[in-house]
Amino acid sequence: MCRCDFDLPAKQRELDDLREASQAPDLWNDRADAQRVMRGVARLEGLLTTWQNLEAHSADVQALLELAQEGTDAERAGLTEDIERDLSALEDEYQALEIALTLSQPYDQRNALISIHAREGGTEAQDWSEMLLRMYLRWAESHKFKSNILSLSPGDEAGIKSVEVRIEGENAYGLLRSERGSHRLVRISPFDSSHSRHTTFALVEVMPEAEEADVSIEINPDDLRIDTYHASGHGGQNVQKNDTAVRIMHIPTGIIVTCQNERSQNRNRESAMLVLHSRLLEMEIEKREIERAKIRGVHVDAGWGSQIRSYVLHPYKMVKDLRTSVETSDTGAVLDGSIDEFITAYLRNQVGVDDGEVA
Repeated sequence: MCRCDFDLPAKQRELDDLREASQAPDLWNDRADAQRVMRGVARLEGLLTTWQNLEAHSADVQALLELAQEGTDAERAGLTEDIERDLSALEDEYQALEIALTLSQPYDQRNALISIHAREGGTEAQDWSEMLLRMYLRWAESHKFKSNILSLSPGDEAGIKSVEVRIEGENAYGLLRSERGSHRLVRISPFDSSHSRHTTFALVEVMPEAEEADVSIEINPDDLRIDTYHASGHGGQNVQKNDTAVRIMHIPTGIIVTCQNERSQNRNRESAMLVLHSRLLEMEIEKREIERAKIRGVHVDAGWGSQIRSYVLHPYKMVKDLRTSVETSDTGAVLDGSIDEFITAYLRNQVGVDDGEVA
């Protein structure tokens, strides 16, 4: 059951204010603010429509139940199938509203940037990182989200050492923030001639895409060291004759961002700066969350890098989320992108937790 309050009049007033703001003749003079307003209108319209549908269908089910109570046995039997069908639809709508209400944090509606890094384990870990990349790309495809690989560092023999992916779609960050942390794989290694069981890890980072409105994220050009180089493919061979790949180091924080997947150096530079802005924004969000957690007396692991999920392919098949205890034996479906059950359970557990907003 949803543990959050839904103040319908307050949401309607908020929508009315945003609609009025969206009609201002100078709205698009400030592009970032205009985008914020239009996103807010779309989000609240969807939320209110879901709520109104829920109320209407609830009334319909109530009416059917009253008819069944007043009717004969034959009439009740005839209504049973309709009631069961409508109750199932009502449950789906309720779950949609519940999830929509959890996606109300400051950055939830934004696009997401996902970084996957192979941890200890050499080729095994690099192959696992590529499996996770495929899982997220398939998930994005199933939600009709656009995905774009910004940077990829191939493994020495197979898989990938690291990858940066942009996922574009409504609530992409709000949904995918549940995935940040360490992902553990247990299986018989295809790279081990002795066919022994291996345990390996990959780290997943999820950031909201930075926007112009994030005024607290300022980058001094003097704080940047920018290098260009030839983009490389598997085995280290150069795949571009010109220096199109870009590496940017933010000296104060030590953050290093690379982008090499575009054919244009300027495009790679733009993508790298986008990732850098987003990483700095995520640092601010993480800092704020740790401060708020301390006030609440809750421990938060620095870097949000703790192990969140275990994927076991041998000696049995099981994927288990260690935060929610949700598990499934259908490992094939999960690795093919069916991770909504884990995302939904995480979001339900987060109801009432306010991430705060960077000032």
